[in-house]
Amino acid sequence: MRDILDAVAAGELTPEEAEVRLRGYATGDAGRFDATRERRSGVPEAVLGDGKTPTEIRDLVTTSLETTGRAIATRLDDRQRAVLEDHVPEQYPDAEMRVHEREGLFVAHGSDFEPPDLAASVAVVSAGTSDVVPAGEAAIVAGEMGADVERIEDVGVASLARMVDTLPELRSQDVIVVAAGREGALPTVTAGLVDVPVIGLPVSTGYGHGGAGEAALSGMLQSCTVLSVVNVDAGFTAGAQAALLARRVDAARPEDDPT
Repeated sequence: MRDILDAVAAGELTPEEAEVRLRGYATGDAGRFDATRERRSGVPEAVLGDGKTPTEIRDLVTTSLETTGRAIATRLDDRQRAVLEDHVPEQYPDAEMRVHEREGLFVAHGSDFEPPDLAASVAVVSAGTSDVVPAGEAAIVAGEMGADVERIEDVGVASLARMVDTLPELRSQDVIVVAAGREGALPTVTAGLVDVPVIGLPVSTGYGHGGAGEAALSGMLQSCTVLSVVNVDAGFTAGAQAALLARRVDAARPEDDPT
């Protein structure tokens, strides 16, 4: 503990970094940021935009950059995103910033941040164009966790030939996330044609009876082929789960394996 206090006194550590080393989290006006989550569980802490003010999100993103060298903010509205687009370049001019407007995601890497790099692949498949927002969130999160991500879009079961044409590519992947709304059939079909772990991502498209993702979720849970299922629109969870599987593949793969 004395070494940490001396480092703070010498300006070698910020108070936020010192708190993280001592407690595992950093405390601010907007809450307690879990800065050691990735080290502990393999999944980076992200700032969820839902229910937070732009100021709270700005403060948590700042804490994330200060303590982990990276910030991920999800489900942002236009006001929240605009605050980050102004704040981060001003406070961290050397940071690499990526804004994903359609998916509502914001990602920033500090100048010293070294992103993980896995020798493992994740395909993120979307049934239709209406499904690309949660699918995109899954792809971004899996990529941030180091997976080599391949996007395959608009291959829904209304014209199954589209998906069949992608089978060679799908069968070469280590993990597959399949996003589908309406009746949610695509993950079940995919899982019956590949020997790869499939994660079903139900999407809140569709309307009337069973709309808003309910039929898609129910159908995936009742799948007669083997797949795992996350909650409706839970792109972050699907991407993180896929990347955790990819980490295990990477750890088990021989160093001289060219795949």
